[in-house]
Amino acid sequence: MTLLLAGVTLVSAFGSSFQYGYNVSVINSPAVFMQEFYNHTYLDRKGIPMESSFQTLLWSLTVSMYPLGGFFGSLMVGPLVNKCGRKGTLLINNIFSIVPAILMGTSKVAKTFEAIILSRIIVGVCAGLSSNVVPMYLGEMSPKNLRGAVGVVPQLFITIGILIAQILGLTDILGNVEGWPVLLGLTGIPAVVELLLLPFFPESPRYLLIQKGNEEQARQALKRLRGWDDVDDEIEEMRREDQSEKLEGRLSVFNLFTFRALRWQLISIIVMMMGQQLSGINALTAPVQFLLSGLGVLGSLGAHFLTFLCCLPQVFIIESLGRRLLLLAGFGICCVSSAVLTVALNLQATVSWMQYLSIACVIVYIIGHAIGASPIPSVMITEMFLQSSRPAAFMVGGSVHWLCNFTVGLVFLYMEGLGAYCFLVFCAICLATVIYIFIIVPETKGKTFMEINQSMAKRNKVEIQMDKEKLNDFQPAFETLQKNEEGYSITGL
Repeated sequence: MTLLLAGVTLVSAFGSSFQYGYNVSVINSPAVFMQEFYNHTYLDRKGIPMESSFQTLLWSLTVSMYPLGGFFGSLMVGPLVNKCGRKGTLLINNIFSIVPAILMGTSKVAKTFEAIILSRIIVGVCAGLSSNVVPMYLGEMSPKNLRGAVGVVPQLFITIGILIAQILGLTDILGNVEGWPVLLGLTGIPAVVELLLLPFFPESPRYLLIQKGNEEQARQALKRLRGWDDVDDEIEEMRREDQSEKLEGRLSVFNLFTFRALRWQLISIIVMMMGQQLSGINALTAPVQFLLSGLGVLGSLGAHFLTFLCCLPQVFIIESLGRRLLLLAGFGICCVSSAVLTVALNLQATVSWMQYLSIACVIVYIIGHAIGASPIPSVMITEMFLQSSRPAAFMVGGSVHWLCNFTVGLVFLYMEGLGAYCFLVFCAICLATVIYIFIIVPETKGKTFMEINQSMAKRNKVEIQMDKEKLNDFQPAFETLQKNEEGYSITGL
């Protein structure tokens, strides 16, 4: 790995992915002080205390606006990355971080809680864009032998962001009545860093060649990223992908859902993204707090630190173990842990040592989710789609991610009536995801984007015939395309 590739990975992950994680948990620690601020502000305006039901509504909006903004941000991915490029979109996205950081940081002085609620949806848009664009950008910049390692770095920085927010949110630091506006406003610092440093790094070579048609700029970008002048093989591979893209055209989300040649790729990312969120990782926050209540804040910090420790090795092992094995192992561990946790919680009242087994199950679950379910799906979206369909695929995957995130937060409140048996629902979802991945999802380690799409051809009921000069993409089944003068043909099975 060259210093330039390492630099752009760290800058984009810190400037964008870090903020996603930071804003996930930044309002947890100062929640009491923020709600007091809401009440005092209302009292100053109206002369009467805020009703508890209205205060609950305002706080619910403060929390829920973030995933809603993330959903809207995901819908903006395709238009922005196609028009402004991957790097350009990340630079524009910093606006959605700096502006709300200023609003939240000055909200107490301005005596306006509305600014906080508005800012939460804006930083949600920032998270929705960054959670999709950063993996896309880094995946297109990386050589195939490092694509997985680089691709999991954004998830690593998300966990770092969550951990840093928890640390800074300690009462002795910023999680107090005076410090919470500063705590919320700090989210703008990574954005400023990215805004200053990212312009010095190149745009995605694939975007430059395939979408902008500028081979010279793509070649120069590749030379800088690889650290050597001989990039002809990668340029040729991009040309072949470009040739196939001309048959397919740029795909919208609607076209993606109706394009048979990408049917199983699309279903796969939807299943993996749904499995990632519906497997219960967010819902486990409640039992984590309960099981570790004796440790107080340190228990919560310990859980997030464990997640970070489990994500860190992914950078080094994903290229040796492969994506598929990690996905199967991760979801499998989550499945077994959820089942055992159900039994342990039910027997806690009668068997004294079951509480320790419950804690062990939660820890093992976190480990399982961190090694597979959390970091790998976004890598797979990058790898399973070509240039013309990748933005639309990230729009779909990102939308599913945020909608499921919102759904779990909403539905779990009602599932709590099931008691410990609610974790059997998550167990079933993990099991279904494991079965699907085992049957359908191929290994993508060490393959070019075209080779990965070839491997899905049979399942999509298309046949690809190639010669040494031309390589083309799929067309829907039962459709035959002949262009003998260009040396290729695609025949539906």
